[in-house]
Amino acid sequence: MSDYETMAAHRVRQSAARARYDHETVHAILDAGLVAHVAFMSETGPVSLPMFYVRDDERVLVHASRKSRFMRTLAAGAPLCLTVTLIDGLVMARSAFHHSMNYRSVMVHGQGSVLPLEQKPAALDLFVERVEKGRSAHVRAPNIQEMKATDVLAIPLEQVVAKMRVGGPNDDPEDMTLPVWAGVIPLTQSEGTPVAYPHNAVTE
Repeated sequence: MSDYETMAAHRVRQSAARARYDHETVHAILDAGLVAHVAFMSETGPVSLPMFYVRDDERVLVHASRKSRFMRTLAAGAPLCLTVTLIDGLVMARSAFHHSMNYRSVMVHGQGSVLPLEQKPAALDLFVERVEKGRSAHVRAPNIQEMKATDVLAIPLEQVVAKMRVGGPNDDPEDMTLPVWAGVIPLTQSEGTPVAYPHNAVTE
């Protein structure tokens, strides 16, 4: 299988050395993330929405209400840009200019297509499995009304690029003797202790 660079119309030009176009890197970043921002142009202007997503082989799946502006616009074939970003550390430099972040990101351009009804059950199970492996076998499956009210949008991984930064600060030589701490503050995302809710919780 060729990498994404052979198909890429949108290539990284700023800090191009940080770009990656191989399947392994792109898949690893997508599989580590939980939230994608999906940007598109609506009838009232540009929109960017945070969405829970799941990677299904060479496509990303998101779901939303069939009647939502998001789904009505993208189901009609509007172009979109999907981004996933993972922050790994704050890069503290000796100068203000060279402060940065260590990160891993993926950007996908393209158009989505709505899955037919018969493919929805398996697709929606993937979202539950993404939360906890094996959970879809224990929870109540969506009923027909819920299935009809929800659309799943499949976005192909074709126009794709990953970009990442690693390492410490890149201070100028003349700043290296400044009495300022420099280094990296690591950032991680971890699960907390589960909290059971035996009854429905009221949320605002």
